[in-house]
Amino acid sequence: MDATDVKDMVRARYGSIAAGTLSDTPAEATSCCAPAPTASSCCAPAPAALNDAKSAVMGYSVDELAAVPEGANLGLGCGNPQAIAAMQPGETVLDLGSGAGFDCLLAARQVGPTGRVIGVDMTHEMLAKARANAAKLGAANVEFRLGELEHLPVADATVDVILSNCVINLVPDKAQVFREAFRVLKPGGRLAISDVVNTSPLTDALAQDHDLVCGCIAGAAPAAQVEAWLTEAGFTAIRIDVKPESRAMIATWAPGRGIENYVVSANIEARRPVG
Repeated sequence: MDATDVKDMVRARYGSIAAGTLSDTPAEATSCCAPAPTASSCCAPAPAALNDAKSAVMGYSVDELAAVPEGANLGLGCGNPQAIAAMQPGETVLDLGSGAGFDCLLAARQVGPTGRVIGVDMTHEMLAKARANAAKLGAANVEFRLGELEHLPVADATVDVILSNCVINLVPDKAQVFREAFRVLKPGGRLAISDVVNTSPLTDALAQDHDLVCGCIAGAAPAAQVEAWLTEAGFTAIRIDVKPESRAMIATWAPGRGIENYVVSANIEARRPVG
C-alpha cells in the first residue's frame, strides 16, 4: 500500500465509525475499514458505557468522562494526553486527529473562556460529530478544522500545547507531522501525546494486515525512531515514557493475535525551544 491507500482506508474506517455505519454490509467485514461486528479493537465502535470503561483504563477520571456529551468519547485512544499536558487558562491548544471532540472538549474546560482549542481531523463525518458535541455544551472556545496532520490548517507559532491520542501512528509520513507540529507551536510550546510505539518487529502477517494498519498497530514506530524524528524537527526536552502495563489493554484490540508482544502505549512529550 502507498500513502494514499493508507489514508483512504483510515478515512473510510473512521468516517464509518462517526456515522455509525461500520459493518453495515457484508463486504465491509473483510476490509480494513470495518472489522466484523464481534471484533474488539481500539477502533471498533462500542456502547457508551464500554467506551467510558475503556477510557477509564486509559487514565481518564470519572469527572472527565461525565463532562462531555454522549457520543464525544468513542473509546478510540490509547492513553490520556490531558494528564501530561498541564494546560493553563488562556492557552491555545491544538488536538491532532480530534475525532468526535472528546479531548478538545476536556481541554476547553482547562483553558477556560480566555483560551482556545482547535481540533484538526481529515474525516468529514468526525468533524460533523465533533461540532455537534461542542454545540451541546455551548463550547464557544472550541473549533474544528478539516485537514491532514502533514499539512495543518494552522498559522505559524500560534499554539501553546499540542495534544494527540493514538492518531499519529496512522499517518504514513510521521516525520512531517512532527515538522508541522514544530511549525505551529509558539517558542516554548509543548507536545503532550499518547500513542503506540513498536517494541519489536511485526511479523509479515501482522505488518500486512489492513485491519491492523487502520487499527493502530501496523503503523507504530519504535520509540527511538520517534525520538529521532522529534530531534530532527527541532524539539528538545524529549521524553518518551513507554507503558508496559498497557499490554493487557492492547491485547483486547485484536484478541488472540499477540499484538501486545509488538506494541505498547507511550506518553510522548517535547518542547519547541524558546530561542
